[in-house]
Amino acid sequence: MKVLHVSTECYPAAKAGGLGDVVGALPRYLSAAGAPAGVAIPRYRLPWFDEHPFHTIYKGAVRLHNYYVPFTVQQDSSNALGFPLFVVDIPGKFDRPGIYADPGGYAYEDDVERYLSFQQAVLQWMLNSPGRPALLHCYDHHTGLIPFMLKHCPAYKALSWMPTVFTIHSGVYHGAFGWDKMYLLPAFEPEARGLLDWSNRINPLATAIKCAWRVTTVSPTYLKELQQRSNGLEPLLQHEQHKSLGILNGIDTQAWNPAADSYLAAPLGKDIAAFKQANKEALGRHFRLDMERPLVSFIGRLAAEKGADLIPGLVHRMMHSEAEVAFAALGAGEPGLENTFRQLSHQYPGRFAAALEYNEGLAHLLYAGSDFLLMPSRVEPCGLNQLYAMRYGAIPIVRSVGGLKDTVPDIGEPNDVGRGIRFEQFNLDDGAHALYRAVQLYHNPAIFEQVRRRIMQLDFSWEKAAAEYIEIYKEMGITTN
Repeated sequence: MKVLHVSTECYPAAKAGGLGDVVGALPRYLSAAGAPAGVAIPRYRLPWFDEHPFHTIYKGAVRLHNYYVPFTVQQDSSNALGFPLFVVDIPGKFDRPGIYADPGGYAYEDDVERYLSFQQAVLQWMLNSPGRPALLHCYDHHTGLIPFMLKHCPAYKALSWMPTVFTIHSGVYHGAFGWDKMYLLPAFEPEARGLLDWSNRINPLATAIKCAWRVTTVSPTYLKELQQRSNGLEPLLQHEQHKSLGILNGIDTQAWNPAADSYLAAPLGKDIAAFKQANKEALGRHFRLDMERPLVSFIGRLAAEKGADLIPGLVHRMMHSEAEVAFAALGAGEPGLENTFRQLSHQYPGRFAAALEYNEGLAHLLYAGSDFLLMPSRVEPCGLNQLYAMRYGAIPIVRSVGGLKDTVPDIGEPNDVGRGIRFEQFNLDDGAHALYRAVQLYHNPAIFEQVRRRIMQLDFSWEKAAAEYIEIYKEMGITTN
C-alpha cells in the first residue's frame, strides 16, 4: 500500500453522499494503475460492518486533554472492496447509527472530540505500523488537521516526511471550533498556532489548505468558485493556488453498468429505446405515475445546497402550464422539505411522487427509467448524479455551477457537443425555462434520441482522474509499479 486515503465515508461500507462514492472507487483504480491504495474510515454502527468479517491489526489509545480514548484498527478480512479497508473502532465516538447525524437528522454535538480522536488514531497507527504508506490522502475538514499534526506535533514528528494530499469535496463545511477547545489537541509547536487559526477560530479546512503538500478539488470549475466564494476562505485559496488543482471525479463503471445492473427491470442491450421504456414502465408501477409524459427525476439530499427548495415552485409552475410532464423524487433531508414533497404527491397524484429515503437500488432504476434528471444545485463541487444519468440515458437538466458546468455542455452549443440543458440563475424563471426546453426536446424524437445516444457513449470512468492523481503523487516522490 503506497497511498492511504483517510475519510469519513467509503461506499458501500459508509455513505452519506458523493464523498462515499469517490473514496469507494478511486483507490481501486489507483491500484490498477500502479499506485496500490487503501482506505481508513471510522467504524460506525451500520449494517455493512456487521455483515463483513474484520480482524484487529492494532490496538492503542489517544489522549484528549486529561483522558485517554482507546481504539482498535481492524481490517476487512474479505477484501470485499478490492483494496484494503481499515476501520478505526473508537467506542463511544463512532459506534452510532449515523455517520454525521442521528436518525432524526440532528448533528452530533461532540464532533470535535470525534474527529480529533479519529485523526490521532490513524497517525498513531502509522507511527507503529511496519507497512506504513508513502503518502496520506485526506478528505474534507474531518481529516483536515492531519497535515498540521504531521508537521507540527512532536508526538508525530517521526512521520513529518510523509507527503499529504488534501481533497476538498465540499468547501461549505469548515469544521471550525473555538479556541476554548484547544486543550483537546495534541501538543504542538507554539510558533505553529497561526496555522490553526482563521477568523479567530480553529479551522480544520483552512489548516489543511495551509499545511497539505497539495490541495485538490473535485472539478476545475469548483476550484475557481471556491477562490471567489468559500465562506471566508477566498484569500487563502487564492494565496495557495500554486499548489491547488481541480481534478474532475470519475464514476465506478463496474457498479454503474446499465448492461449488467441487477437493480434494473431490464438491462441495456442493443436497443436503447426498449431499455429505457422497460425501466420507465417499472418506475410507473413503483411510483404510480403516468408514464405517457416525459419523466423528470430528482435524486439527492433534500437540502438547500442541492437546490431542492426550488423544486416545489417548479412543479407548481409546470403543473399549471400546458407542458405535460411527470416528476419523481428520491431522497431525504430537511423535514420541512420532506413535508412539502409529501404534499406535492397528494396534490398531483399520477404526476408527482416522492420516495423520502436513501435507496441505492431505486436510484439505479430512476436513472435507467427517467427521461431527464434535474439538478438545480446552488453548489455542486463535482456532481456524480449527472454522470450516472448520462451513462443510463437520462438527459441532465442542470444549473451551471461547479462540476455540472464542466461535464454538461448545453444542447444549444454548436458542433453537436451538447449533453443536456443548463440554466444560469437560481430562480423559478430560469429553472422553468430549462424544463420547457426539456419538454420540447422530448417531443422532437430525432434530436432527443441523438442526444441520448451521445451521452450514453461518453467515458466518465476513473482512469483519467486516477492518472492525474498519480502525476501529483509522482511529484512528491511516489513511484508506481
